[in-house]
Amino acid sequence: MPVRSWREALSVYRDRRMLFILLMGFASGLPLLLTLSTLSYWLAKVGVDKTTIGLFALVGLPYSLKFVWAPMLDHLRVPWLSARLGRRRAWALVIQAALVGAILALGATDPASHPWATAAAACAVAFCSASQDVVIDAYRIEILETHEQGAGAASTQIGYRVGLLVAGAGAIVLSDFVSWQSIFAVLAGLVALCMMVMLLAPRPAVESGLTGMRQAPLAWLQGAVVEPFADFLRRPGWLVIIGFVLFYKFGDAIGGVMANPFYIELGFTGLEIGSISKVFGMFATIAGAVAGGLVVARHGVFPALLAGGILQAATNLLFAAQAAIGPDIAFLALTIGADNFTGGLGSAAFVAYLSGLCNTAFTGTQYALLTSFMAFGRTVLSSGGGWLADQMSWVLFFVLTTGLAVPGLLLLFWLMRLSRVPARA
Repeated sequence: MPVRSWREALSVYRDRRMLFILLMGFASGLPLLLTLSTLSYWLAKVGVDKTTIGLFALVGLPYSLKFVWAPMLDHLRVPWLSARLGRRRAWALVIQAALVGAILALGATDPASHPWATAAAACAVAFCSASQDVVIDAYRIEILETHEQGAGAASTQIGYRVGLLVAGAGAIVLSDFVSWQSIFAVLAGLVALCMMVMLLAPRPAVESGLTGMRQAPLAWLQGAVVEPFADFLRRPGWLVIIGFVLFYKFGDAIGGVMANPFYIELGFTGLEIGSISKVFGMFATIAGAVAGGLVVARHGVFPALLAGGILQAATNLLFAAQAAIGPDIAFLALTIGADNFTGGLGSAAFVAYLSGLCNTAFTGTQYALLTSFMAFGRTVLSSGGGWLADQMSWVLFFVLTTGLAVPGLLLLFWLMRLSRVPARA
Protein backbone atom coordinates (compact mmCIF):
# COMPACT_ATOMS: atom_id res chain seq x y z
CA MET A 1 0.00 0.00 0.00
CA PRO A 2 1.40 3.48 -0.86
CA VAL A 3 2.85 5.43 2.09
CA ARG A 4 1.29 8.63 3.35
CA SER A 5 4.17 11.07 2.83
CA TRP A 6 7.31 11.62 0.76
CA ARG A 7 9.38 11.67 3.99
CA GLU A 8 8.15 8.19 4.86
CA ALA A 9 8.97 7.04 1.32
CA LEU A 10 12.54 8.34 1.70
CA SER A 11 13.15 6.73 5.11
CA VAL A 12 13.53 3.19 3.75
CA TYR A 13 16.71 4.19 1.88
CA ARG A 14 18.52 4.51 5.22
CA ASP A 15 18.31 0.77 5.85
CA ARG A 16 21.73 -0.99 5.82
CA ARG A 17 20.39 -3.72 3.55
CA MET A 18 19.93 -1.16 0.78
CA LEU A 19 23.71 -0.66 0.62
CA PHE A 20 24.29 -4.36 -0.02
CA ILE A 21 21.49 -4.39 -2.61
CA LEU A 22 23.11 -1.41 -4.32
CA LEU A 23 26.49 -3.17 -4.43
CA MET A 24 24.87 -6.33 -5.78
CA GLY A 25 23.23 -4.20 -8.44
CA PHE A 26 26.73 -3.06 -9.41
CA ALA A 27 27.79 -6.71 -9.72
CA SER A 28 24.81 -7.37 -12.01
CA GLY A 29 25.34 -4.33 -14.20
CA LEU A 30 29.08 -4.72 -14.72
CA PRO A 31 29.03 -7.70 -17.13
CA LEU A 32 25.83 -6.76 -19.01
CA LEU A 33 27.33 -4.17 -21.35
CA LEU A 34 30.17 -6.53 -22.21
CA THR A 35 27.64 -8.39 -24.38
CA LEU A 36 25.65 -5.30 -25.45
CA SER A 37 26.72 -1.70 -26.18
CA THR A 38 30.38 -1.99 -25.18
CA LEU A 39 30.71 -5.04 -27.38
CA SER A 40 28.97 -3.20 -30.24
CA TYR A 41 31.36 -0.24 -29.79
CA TRP A 42 34.36 -2.57 -29.90
CA LEU A 43 33.02 -4.25 -33.05
CA ALA A 44 32.31 -0.90 -34.72
CA LYS A 45 35.82 0.39 -33.95
CA VAL A 46 37.47 -2.62 -35.61
CA GLY A 47 35.31 -2.26 -38.74
CA VAL A 48 32.56 -4.86 -38.32
CA ASP A 49 29.47 -3.93 -40.41
CA LYS A 50 26.25 -2.74 -38.77
CA THR A 51 24.16 -5.77 -39.72
CA THR A 52 26.67 -8.10 -38.05
CA ILE A 53 26.79 -5.82 -35.00
CA GLY A 54 23.02 -6.12 -34.74
CA LEU A 55 23.22 -9.90 -34.94
CA PHE A 56 25.76 -9.92 -32.12
CA ALA A 57 22.86 -8.94 -29.84
CA LEU A 58 21.97 -12.66 -30.00
CA VAL A 59 24.88 -13.46 -27.67
CA GLY A 60 22.58 -12.12 -24.95
CA LEU A 61 20.23 -15.09 -25.36
CA PRO A 62 21.16 -16.53 -21.93
CA TYR A 63 19.33 -13.56 -20.39
CA SER A 64 16.21 -14.76 -22.17
CA LEU A 65 16.70 -18.43 -21.29
CA LYS A 66 17.83 -18.21 -17.66
CA PHE A 67 14.48 -19.48 -16.41
CA VAL A 68 15.52 -22.90 -17.80
CA TRP A 69 18.25 -23.42 -15.19
CA ALA A 70 16.84 -21.07 -12.53
CA PRO A 71 15.07 -23.96 -10.70
CA MET A 72 18.47 -25.55 -10.07
CA LEU A 73 19.80 -22.31 -8.60
CA ASP A 74 16.59 -21.96 -6.60
CA HIS A 75 16.65 -25.40 -5.00
CA LEU A 76 20.05 -27.13 -5.32
CA ARG A 77 22.72 -26.54 -2.71
CA VAL A 78 26.42 -25.91 -3.24
CA PRO A 79 28.34 -28.53 -1.24
CA TRP A 80 29.89 -27.11 1.93
CA LEU A 81 29.31 -23.45 1.00
CA SER A 82 25.51 -23.47 1.24
CA ALA A 83 25.57 -24.77 4.83
CA ARG A 84 27.84 -21.89 5.86
CA LEU A 85 26.61 -18.99 3.74
CA GLY A 86 23.11 -19.93 2.63
CA ARG A 87 21.99 -21.03 -0.81
CA ARG A 88 21.90 -17.57 -2.40
CA ARG A 89 25.31 -16.34 -1.35
CA ALA A 90 26.98 -19.70 -2.02
CA TRP A 91 25.73 -19.83 -5.60
CA ALA A 92 26.68 -16.19 -6.14
CA LEU A 93 30.31 -16.87 -5.19
CA VAL A 94 30.58 -19.90 -7.49
CA ILE A 95 29.03 -18.03 -10.42
CA GLN A 96 31.15 -14.92 -9.93
CA ALA A 97 34.33 -17.01 -9.96
CA ALA A 98 33.27 -18.45 -13.34
CA LEU A 99 32.39 -14.95 -14.57
CA VAL A 100 35.92 -13.72 -13.87
CA GLY A 101 37.30 -16.41 -16.16
CA ALA A 102 34.75 -15.71 -18.91
CA ILE A 103 35.55 -11.97 -18.97
CA LEU A 104 39.27 -12.67 -19.23
CA ALA A 105 38.58 -15.05 -22.12
CA LEU A 106 36.50 -12.42 -23.95
CA GLY A 107 39.27 -9.86 -23.67
CA ALA A 108 41.75 -12.30 -25.18
CA THR A 109 39.78 -12.68 -28.46
CA ASP A 110 40.12 -10.72 -31.73
CA PRO A 111 36.65 -9.88 -33.14
CA ALA A 112 38.02 -8.64 -36.47
CA SER A 113 39.75 -11.89 -37.43
CA HIS A 114 37.98 -14.46 -35.22
CA PRO A 115 34.40 -13.21 -34.61
CA TRP A 116 33.13 -16.68 -33.70
CA ALA A 117 35.62 -16.91 -30.82
CA THR A 118 34.48 -13.49 -29.62
CA ALA A 119 30.84 -14.59 -29.86
CA ALA A 120 31.53 -17.78 -27.89
CA ALA A 121 33.32 -15.91 -25.11
CA ALA A 122 30.57 -13.26 -25.03
CA CYS A 123 27.99 -16.05 -24.67
CA ALA A 124 29.93 -17.45 -21.71
CA VAL A 125 29.95 -14.01 -20.08
CA ALA A 126 26.21 -13.67 -20.70
CA PHE A 127 25.49 -17.13 -19.25
CA CYS A 128 27.40 -16.41 -16.04
CA SER A 129 25.93 -12.93 -15.81
CA ALA A 130 22.36 -14.18 -16.30
CA SER A 131 22.91 -16.89 -13.66
CA GLN A 132 24.27 -14.28 -11.25
CA ASP A 133 21.15 -12.19 -11.84
CA VAL A 134 18.90 -15.12 -10.86
CA VAL A 135 20.64 -15.42 -7.51
CA ILE A 136 20.97 -11.71 -6.75
CA ASP A 137 17.36 -10.92 -7.71
CA ALA A 138 16.07 -13.75 -5.52
CA TYR A 139 18.24 -12.54 -2.64
CA ARG A 140 16.87 -8.98 -2.95
CA ILE A 141 13.24 -10.10 -3.04
CA GLU A 142 13.67 -12.47 -0.08
CA ILE A 143 15.52 -10.04 2.17
CA LEU A 144 12.99 -7.18 1.79
CA GLU A 145 9.40 -6.73 2.92
CA THR A 146 6.71 -5.96 0.36
CA HIS A 147 6.62 -2.22 1.13
CA GLU A 148 10.42 -2.05 0.70
CA GLN A 149 10.52 -3.50 -2.82
CA GLY A 150 10.25 -0.11 -4.54
CA ALA A 151 13.28 1.24 -2.69
CA GLY A 152 15.08 -2.07 -3.27
CA ALA A 153 14.37 -1.75 -6.99
CA ALA A 154 15.74 1.79 -7.00
CA SER A 155 18.86 0.75 -5.05
CA THR A 156 19.40 -2.08 -7.50
CA GLN A 157 19.08 0.31 -10.42
CA ILE A 158 21.55 2.77 -8.90
CA GLY A 159 24.21 0.11 -8.38
CA TYR A 160 23.34 -1.43 -11.73
CA ARG A 161 23.91 1.86 -13.53
CA VAL A 162 27.23 2.43 -11.80
CA GLY A 163 28.25 -1.01 -13.03
CA LEU A 164 27.10 -0.07 -16.53
CA LEU A 165 29.13 3.14 -16.26
CA VAL A 166 32.29 1.25 -15.42
CA ALA A 167 31.81 -1.34 -18.18
CA GLY A 168 30.49 1.29 -20.60
CA ALA A 169 32.12 4.70 -20.21
CA GLY A 170 35.13 3.25 -18.43
CA ALA A 171 35.83 0.74 -21.18
CA ILE A 172 35.08 3.16 -24.03
CA VAL A 173 37.26 5.97 -22.70
CA LEU A 174 40.13 3.66 -21.76
CA SER A 175 40.01 2.03 -25.19
CA ASP A 176 41.52 5.23 -26.61
CA PHE A 177 44.63 4.68 -24.47
CA VAL A 178 45.07 0.99 -23.56
CA SER A 179 44.36 -2.40 -25.12
CA TRP A 180 40.99 -4.12 -24.82
CA GLN A 181 42.69 -7.07 -23.16
CA SER A 182 43.86 -4.80 -20.32
CA ILE A 183 40.37 -3.32 -19.98
CA PHE A 184 38.76 -6.73 -19.63
CA ALA A 185 41.38 -7.73 -17.05
CA VAL A 186 40.43 -4.73 -14.90
CA LEU A 187 36.71 -5.58 -15.22
CA ALA A 188 37.38 -9.17 -14.22
CA GLY A 189 39.22 -7.89 -11.15
CA LEU A 190 36.19 -5.80 -10.16
CA VAL A 191 33.97 -8.88 -10.37
CA ALA A 192 36.40 -10.64 -8.03
CA LEU A 193 35.99 -7.76 -5.56
CA CYS A 194 32.22 -8.18 -5.76
CA MET A 195 32.68 -11.63 -4.24
CA MET A 196 33.60 -9.89 -0.97
CA VAL A 197 30.19 -8.19 -0.95
CA MET A 198 28.45 -11.55 -0.95
CA LEU A 199 30.58 -12.74 1.96
CA LEU A 200 29.65 -9.67 4.05
CA ALA A 201 25.96 -9.43 3.09
CA PRO A 202 23.36 -10.59 5.66
CA ARG A 203 21.78 -13.98 5.14
CA PRO A 204 18.02 -13.95 4.37
CA ALA A 205 15.91 -15.20 7.24
CA VAL A 206 14.02 -17.48 4.86
CA GLU A 207 15.23 -18.80 1.50
CA SER A 208 12.96 -20.60 -0.92
CA GLY A 209 14.04 -24.13 -1.74
CA LEU A 210 13.11 -27.79 -1.69
CA THR A 211 14.89 -30.74 -0.15
CA GLY A 212 14.63 -34.44 -0.72
CA MET A 213 15.86 -34.68 -4.30
CA ARG A 214 17.64 -37.98 -3.62
CA GLN A 215 14.76 -39.51 -1.72
CA ALA A 216 11.94 -38.44 -4.10
CA PRO A 217 13.40 -37.05 -7.35
CA LEU A 218 10.09 -36.95 -9.23
CA ALA A 219 8.36 -35.06 -6.45
CA TRP A 220 11.34 -32.72 -6.23
CA LEU A 221 11.20 -31.99 -9.97
CA GLN A 222 7.46 -31.39 -9.73
CA GLY A 223 7.94 -28.84 -6.99
CA ALA A 224 11.12 -27.22 -8.33
CA VAL A 225 10.46 -27.14 -12.06
CA VAL A 226 6.76 -27.60 -12.77
CA GLU A 227 5.05 -25.85 -9.86
CA PRO A 228 6.69 -22.39 -10.26
CA PHE A 229 5.38 -22.17 -13.82
CA ALA A 230 2.01 -23.73 -12.94
CA ASP A 231 1.61 -21.20 -10.13
CA PHE A 232 2.26 -18.33 -12.55
CA LEU A 233 -0.15 -19.71 -15.16
CA ARG A 234 -2.93 -19.81 -12.54
CA ARG A 235 -2.85 -16.03 -12.24
CA PRO A 236 -5.58 -13.96 -13.93
CA GLY A 237 -4.24 -12.23 -17.04
CA TRP A 238 -0.94 -14.13 -17.07
CA LEU A 239 -0.70 -13.88 -20.87
CA VAL A 240 -1.16 -10.10 -20.72
CA ILE A 241 1.55 -9.92 -18.06
CA ILE A 242 3.98 -11.78 -20.33
CA GLY A 243 3.17 -9.49 -23.25
CA PHE A 244 3.67 -6.41 -21.09
CA VAL A 245 7.00 -7.65 -19.75
CA LEU A 246 8.12 -8.36 -23.31
CA PHE A 247 7.11 -5.03 -24.84
CA TYR A 248 7.36 -2.43 -22.04
CA LYS A 249 10.93 -1.48 -23.04
CA PHE A 250 10.85 -2.77 -26.61
CA GLY A 251 11.32 0.63 -28.26
CA ASP A 252 14.24 1.47 -25.99
CA ALA A 253 15.83 -1.92 -26.70
CA ILE A 254 15.72 -1.42 -30.48
CA GLY A 255 17.24 2.05 -30.16
CA GLY A 256 19.73 1.10 -27.48
CA VAL A 257 21.44 -1.67 -29.44
CA MET A 258 22.37 0.87 -32.15
CA ALA A 259 23.14 3.84 -29.88
CA ASN A 260 26.94 3.59 -30.01
CA PRO A 261 27.10 3.04 -33.79
CA PHE A 262 24.78 6.09 -34.04
CA TYR A 263 27.15 8.24 -31.97
CA ILE A 264 30.17 7.07 -33.95
CA GLU A 265 28.50 7.73 -37.32
CA LEU A 266 27.52 11.24 -36.23
CA GLY A 267 31.19 11.92 -35.49
CA PHE A 268 31.38 11.96 -31.67
CA THR A 269 34.71 10.85 -30.17
CA GLY A 270 35.15 8.06 -27.63
CA LEU A 271 35.78 10.65 -24.90
CA GLU A 272 32.61 12.56 -25.78
CA ILE A 273 30.53 9.38 -25.90
CA GLY A 274 31.93 8.18 -22.59
CA SER A 275 31.59 11.47 -20.72
CA ILE A 276 28.10 12.42 -21.96
CA SER A 277 26.40 9.12 -22.75
CA LYS A 278 27.85 7.17 -19.85
CA VAL A 279 29.03 9.47 -17.02
CA PHE A 280 26.44 12.25 -17.27
CA GLY A 281 23.84 9.71 -18.33
CA MET A 282 24.53 7.61 -15.24
CA PHE A 283 23.72 10.48 -12.89
CA ALA A 284 20.52 11.18 -14.81
CA THR A 285 19.57 7.49 -14.51
CA ILE A 286 20.30 7.45 -10.78
CA ALA A 287 18.07 10.49 -10.31
CA GLY A 288 15.37 8.78 -12.33
CA ALA A 289 15.69 5.54 -10.36
CA VAL A 290 15.36 7.35 -7.02
CA ALA A 291 12.37 9.25 -8.39
CA GLY A 292 10.84 5.99 -9.59
CA GLY A 293 11.27 4.38 -6.19
CA LEU A 294 9.62 7.37 -4.53
CA VAL A 295 6.71 7.40 -6.97
CA VAL A 296 6.15 3.67 -6.41
CA ALA A 297 6.16 4.17 -2.63
CA ARG A 298 3.98 7.29 -2.71
CA HIS A 299 1.48 6.52 -5.51
CA GLY A 300 1.84 2.82 -6.31
CA VAL A 301 3.51 0.77 -9.01
CA PHE A 302 1.01 1.28 -11.87
CA PRO A 303 1.13 5.11 -11.90
CA ALA A 304 4.93 4.87 -11.86
CA LEU A 305 4.91 2.38 -14.76
CA LEU A 306 2.58 4.60 -16.76
CA ALA A 307 4.66 7.74 -16.24
CA GLY A 308 7.87 5.90 -17.06
CA GLY A 309 6.44 4.24 -20.17
CA ILE A 310 5.09 7.44 -21.71
CA LEU A 311 8.23 9.44 -20.97
CA GLN A 312 10.54 6.69 -22.25
CA ALA A 313 8.73 6.70 -25.59
CA ALA A 314 8.70 10.49 -25.86
CA THR A 315 12.43 10.90 -25.24
CA ASN A 316 13.27 8.65 -28.20
CA LEU A 317 12.16 11.56 -30.37
CA LEU A 318 15.10 13.54 -29.01
CA PHE A 319 17.43 11.05 -30.70
CA ALA A 320 15.65 11.72 -33.98
CA ALA A 321 16.24 15.43 -33.44
CA GLN A 322 19.89 14.70 -32.59
CA ALA A 323 20.27 12.90 -35.92
CA ALA A 324 18.90 15.95 -37.73
CA ILE A 325 21.05 18.43 -35.79
CA GLY A 326 24.30 16.46 -35.97
CA PRO A 327 27.22 16.20 -33.50
CA ASP A 328 26.09 18.96 -31.12
CA ILE A 329 27.44 18.24 -27.62
CA ALA A 330 24.93 20.44 -25.79
CA PHE A 331 21.96 18.78 -27.46
CA LEU A 332 23.49 15.35 -26.85
CA ALA A 333 23.60 16.19 -23.13
CA LEU A 334 19.91 17.15 -23.25
CA THR A 335 19.00 13.99 -25.15
CA ILE A 336 20.97 11.65 -22.90
CA GLY A 337 19.84 13.39 -19.71
CA ALA A 338 16.14 13.19 -20.54
CA ASP A 339 16.33 9.64 -21.92
CA ASN A 340 18.29 8.26 -18.97
CA PHE A 341 16.16 9.99 -16.33
CA THR A 342 12.95 8.56 -17.77
CA GLY A 343 14.62 5.18 -18.32
CA GLY A 344 15.69 5.06 -14.67
CA LEU A 345 12.21 5.98 -13.49
CA GLY A 346 10.61 3.32 -15.67
CA SER A 347 13.16 0.67 -14.72
CA ALA A 348 12.70 1.17 -10.97
CA ALA A 349 8.93 0.85 -11.35
CA PHE A 350 9.34 -2.17 -13.64
CA VAL A 351 11.62 -4.04 -11.22
CA ALA A 352 9.26 -3.30 -8.33
CA TYR A 353 6.34 -4.63 -10.39
CA LEU A 354 8.15 -7.84 -11.33
CA SER A 355 9.29 -8.38 -7.73
CA GLY A 356 5.73 -8.08 -6.50
CA LEU A 357 4.55 -10.74 -8.95
CA CYS A 358 6.80 -13.45 -7.47
CA ASN A 359 5.59 -16.16 -5.11
CA THR A 360 8.24 -16.33 -2.38
CA ALA A 361 8.19 -20.13 -2.60
CA PHE A 362 9.72 -19.88 -6.10
CA THR A 363 11.43 -16.49 -6.00
CA GLY A 364 14.41 -17.11 -8.27
CA THR A 365 12.57 -19.18 -10.87
CA GLN A 366 9.58 -16.89 -11.29
CA TYR A 367 11.64 -13.71 -11.37
CA ALA A 368 13.97 -15.35 -13.88
CA LEU A 369 10.97 -16.29 -16.02
CA LEU A 370 9.66 -12.73 -16.02
CA THR A 371 13.02 -11.10 -16.71
CA SER A 372 13.73 -13.69 -19.41
CA PHE A 373 10.78 -12.35 -21.37
CA MET A 374 12.09 -8.83 -20.80
CA ALA A 375 15.55 -9.91 -22.04
CA PHE A 376 13.97 -11.58 -25.08
CA GLY A 377 12.79 -8.17 -26.23
CA ARG A 378 16.22 -6.70 -25.53
CA THR A 379 18.12 -9.41 -27.42
CA VAL A 380 16.20 -11.45 -30.00
CA LEU A 381 13.61 -8.82 -30.93
CA SER A 382 16.25 -6.06 -30.96
CA SER A 383 18.71 -8.04 -33.09
CA GLY A 384 17.08 -6.59 -36.20
CA GLY A 385 17.92 -3.06 -35.08
CA GLY A 386 21.06 -2.99 -37.21
CA TRP A 387 19.14 -4.09 -40.29
CA LEU A 388 16.49 -1.41 -39.70
CA ALA A 389 19.17 1.26 -39.30
CA ASP A 390 20.69 0.16 -42.62
CA GLN A 391 17.33 0.54 -44.40
CA MET A 392 16.44 4.06 -43.30
CA SER A 393 17.80 7.32 -41.98
CA TRP A 394 18.64 7.73 -38.32
CA VAL A 395 15.78 10.23 -37.95
CA LEU A 396 13.19 7.76 -39.22
CA PHE A 397 14.80 4.94 -37.21
CA PHE A 398 14.33 6.72 -33.88
CA VAL A 399 10.82 7.88 -34.76
CA LEU A 400 10.04 4.21 -35.37
CA THR A 401 11.41 3.23 -31.93
CA THR A 402 8.97 5.71 -30.38
CA GLY A 403 6.07 3.95 -32.08
CA LEU A 404 7.34 0.56 -30.92
CA ALA A 405 6.63 1.61 -27.32
CA VAL A 406 2.86 1.78 -27.98
CA PRO A 407 2.09 -1.99 -27.62
CA GLY A 408 3.65 -2.05 -24.15
CA LEU A 409 1.59 0.96 -23.04
CA LEU A 410 -1.64 -0.57 -24.34
CA LEU A 411 -0.92 -3.77 -22.39
CA LEU A 412 -0.19 -1.68 -19.29
CA PHE A 413 -3.65 -0.08 -19.51
CA TRP A 414 -5.10 -3.60 -19.76
CA LEU A 415 -3.23 -4.68 -16.62
CA MET A 416 -4.35 -1.59 -14.76
CA ARG A 417 -7.93 -2.45 -15.63
CA LEU A 418 -7.45 -6.07 -14.52
CA SER A 419 -6.02 -4.91 -11.19
CA ARG A 420 -9.27 -3.07 -10.43
CA VAL A 421 -11.41 -6.17 -11.03
CA PRO A 422 -12.05 -7.98 -7.70
CA ALA A 423 -11.06 -11.64 -7.62
CA ARG A 424 -13.91 -14.16 -7.50
CA ALA A 425 -14.33 -16.19 -4.35
